[in-house]
Amino acid sequence: MSRILLGVSGGIAAYKALELVRLATAAGHAVRVVQTPASRRFVGTASFAALTGAPVLVSEFEHDPARGAFPGQAPPAHEPIGHLQLVANADAYLIAPASANTLAKLAAGLADNLLTSCALAAHCPLLVAPAMNNRMYEHPATQANLATLRERGVIVVEPEAGRLASRGEQGIGRLAEPARLLAACEAALASPRQGLAGVKVLISAGGTREPIDSVRFIGNSSSGRMGLALAQAANRRGARVTVVAANVALPTPDGVRRRDVVTAAELQQACEQEFGDCDVLLMAAAVADFTPAHTSDGKLEKAERERLQIELQPTADVLAGLSARRREGQTLVGFAAEHGDRALERARGKLLDKRLDAIVVNDISRADVGFDVDHNEVTIISAAGERHVPRASKAQVAEAILDAVESLRPSG
Repeated sequence: MSRILLGVSGGIAAYKALELVRLATAAGHAVRVVQTPASRRFVGTASFAALTGAPVLVSEFEHDPARGAFPGQAPPAHEPIGHLQLVANADAYLIAPASANTLAKLAAGLADNLLTSCALAAHCPLLVAPAMNNRMYEHPATQANLATLRERGVIVVEPEAGRLASRGEQGIGRLAEPARLLAACEAALASPRQGLAGVKVLISAGGTREPIDSVRFIGNSSSGRMGLALAQAANRRGARVTVVAANVALPTPDGVRRRDVVTAAELQQACEQEFGDCDVLLMAAAVADFTPAHTSDGKLEKAERERLQIELQPTADVLAGLSARRREGQTLVGFAAEHGDRALERARGKLLDKRLDAIVVNDISRADVGFDVDHNEVTIISAAGERHVPRASKAQVAEAILDAVESLRPSG
């Protein structure tokens, strides 16, 4: 049984926190709740106390009858400092909903109420689940505050898009559903190996699209599943992860920073901007080798298409360009989608030519592994040798790749 401290800030989405508590206690977790004064305008303390079986606190100056203990835990013999004892006993601290005002306080390091004081004193995983109107969520100030929190290792459970509290309004800003909030807590509670703690990992994912006209493009079948599996696994190992996602429709793992791009040129630009600050590069995206030399601004009409000839020109080799700029201590891993008997031979050549630390090879001739499926089978090639990873889920393959990355790191 784990102990989850739940912080509830002001907002209509506070009602979802009741369902989260119900799910968490049903799963065997002990829960304590702290509320901001504003949150009581939406949900009263009695409701949380009834579901948790423990006192609910609003002020750091009020007496805690449980002395910071969680249900099932013996309280200390002395009278402890409330906010310090609560987070000392917690295995994870989730703030849900996290209002724009609370996010701003957390980013600035303010501690003007019990909820924010607990956040400053927390040594356990800290998670925040934003909930607000879409205009408030998308405001540069809120986005900057979230970026600051991510940089400090806070796990952000991204909000969802849909109907908002204001009548008739739609957009992003809905609090994540309670089951997803609990899953995020349990992932943080899983105590995964932290072999990449604090390491900055840059991952490219998906497949680029090179436009022919305003509606047509040259592309590939990469869905980004492998790249996102790597991002999630790296994040769970303690890494600070940025994903450059090329045409990826899948949701971003919680706690991962994402930049969306479309073309090979855009992917190159984004990777170049992020590369200097990263410690590990995992180049999992399928980048187009060619792009149309000329692109129509509008949609080509039927008569134009009937006599259409497309002149192609090569795109830049993004990975080779980054490798040429690498600094000491960086670890570079390439990915090669190969077809045919000489796949490993060709991959070994790329490993040397691009001065990589490792290259991950998968055979795209098979329908049950590779692009746009949930499984993969790869061979990881490095100077130390080769490791074959039999067909497994992409999450399992990601773990094997990160095991290799850890062994290649200077501190590995």
